[in-house]
Amino acid sequence: MDRRHPPLSPACRTLPQYVRHWADTIPDRRALTFVDFPAPGSRGVHRTLTWRRLDLRVRAIAARLAAQAEPGSRVAVLCPQGTEYVTGFLAALTAGLVAVPLYPPGLPGHGDRLSAVLADARPTAVVTTSRVANEVRELLAGSGTRIVCADEVPDDEAGDRPPVDVDAEALAYLQYTSGSTRAPAGVEITHANVVANAGQALAAYGADTGPVTCVSWLPLYHDMGLVLSVAAPVVRGALSVLMDPAAFLTEPARWLRLLAAHPRAIGAAPNFAYDYCAGAVTDGQKADLRLDGVIALINGSEPVRPGTVDRFQAAFADRGLPVTAHCPSYGLAEATVFVSAARPGQPLGRFALDRDALAAGKALPARPDDPRAVLLAGCGTPAGQRVRIADPVSRTVLPEGEVGEVWVQGPNVGRGYWNRREESERVFGAAFAGGADAPDGRWLRTGDLGAVLDGQLIVTGRLKDLVIVDGRNHYPQDLEATAQDAHPAVRRDRLAAFAVPGGTSGTGERVVLVAEHVRATSLASLDVPAVVRAVRGAVSTRHGLRLAEVVLVPPGAVARTSSGKVSRALTRARYLEGAYGREEGGETGSGSGGGAASDDAAGDTPGAAPGASANITSRAVG
Repeated sequence: MDRRHPPLSPACRTLPQYVRHWADTIPDRRALTFVDFPAPGSRGVHRTLTWRRLDLRVRAIAARLAAQAEPGSRVAVLCPQGTEYVTGFLAALTAGLVAVPLYPPGLPGHGDRLSAVLADARPTAVVTTSRVANEVRELLAGSGTRIVCADEVPDDEAGDRPPVDVDAEALAYLQYTSGSTRAPAGVEITHANVVANAGQALAAYGADTGPVTCVSWLPLYHDMGLVLSVAAPVVRGALSVLMDPAAFLTEPARWLRLLAAHPRAIGAAPNFAYDYCAGAVTDGQKADLRLDGVIALINGSEPVRPGTVDRFQAAFADRGLPVTAHCPSYGLAEATVFVSAARPGQPLGRFALDRDALAAGKALPARPDDPRAVLLAGCGTPAGQRVRIADPVSRTVLPEGEVGEVWVQGPNVGRGYWNRREESERVFGAAFAGGADAPDGRWLRTGDLGAVLDGQLIVTGRLKDLVIVDGRNHYPQDLEATAQDAHPAVRRDRLAAFAVPGGTSGTGERVVLVAEHVRATSLASLDVPAVVRAVRGAVSTRHGLRLAEVVLVPPGAVARTSSGKVSRALTRARYLEGAYGREEGGETGSGSGGGAASDDAAGDTPGAAPGASANITSRAVG
């Protein structure tokens, strides 16, 4: 491992310029390591590229891509997780092309989305690997799209070709959103955007001055995985250690071992992964762990639950894990990824809020032991950008303690959505209403609800997901948290609450909950009415809300996005279409006489082996 002092970071304007700089100044230091786990008992096979080697591979692939596509055209990255994904992505940028980070064909349940994104991006070429080349050729048959296998490009193709002088304001890549509330859209990220956000993240997590290693299993097609594992290490000249998401899901201790093996390690994961580690890592696997060198554990991409942080800390405190390493964070693809973060070395920001006041748009404190209190983690302060809470209707700035839409302004904010001019103007070109205190300029409307308390950003939910019944607001993730604690048969973080039109009278809205049961059981062995009664009773007691229907479904049946988050919008659409109705041969269980059929294709985990089911990450929301 490298124990030398970290190099001084220059003021480069693009990621390819940084790669060339490090190849010239620290050529023999490790830049990238991919750890493969070919067998269940494997401790990991390491494949490492130095900065010299990384630069050579990037230039070779860039030369091949430049011969296949005109500057400014799109290149889809359809590689499995590994070194070829990184070199292929950076090669597209080096060649002056626009990368489209995606995933190879065969990701269970996401074939239609992949085809739709390719149709929207219209890439001239695709960079992939020989391992999945046949599947890629089948997917692209008849399209005329050129295919480059990164691992088949020889080193000597790099030659002495001078690098393309890329404008920092030019488009670097399209980051497609997860589609949790609408159809996926390609966010236009410029070279300047990604360099700025990488620097913001490095500063926020204390990685801009000392040596660090980024250790991640997050998929590289996801915004948080791409910035944490590629952009930030390239800007810093730091080592990036990667593993496959499936390897983490199979044995989460593998990620912890890699964190322990590298001093001043930084890791990131969605909230579910910390719960998963706390429950799945055995005492025997913990025995050889030393986590005192971990400086930051970023928790984002889904609501951060203080209880999860507590369980993870309790599970690994005796392994030396610093209690101040936890960094709840908030971000989204439209801002490249990182927006706001709790800093390492600071205690966790805990907020107990009055549920009724929160429903009325006020973040008022409550006693933490009050069963009706909403417990939230603070997502710290903005990372080199401006954040304001706005009234989404009047477009006025709201004071501290009031809930509104989170608006963001900074050099990391993308320039719009690919081929969506009207939506881009609405989302990326927002302006505050007039007034002496109104901030100037164009602002990003995130669609997320939040408030500022004690100087920290608190994210309370999605504006489009808000459930409104009888004029009262209910946050779906709040209802879901209550439901999953109501009965042990309900699978954690695998349920969706949403509103549907009223009954035959057509008045008002009804609230439906679709929840997966745990893998350890089956509907046939469950007392479904008892589960439904427990869930309904808990929601009624805590929220004063009657659930019109509770639908219990098999693992994998709740719809999810390509980044693994539960998609309430898609689950709602499928419910209304009758997809969770009784089907021959399907498992069923409903709180109102209806049924639920298995829809395993909708729930398989991105980046995981077929059949694996767990939530992986997109839109980074703290």
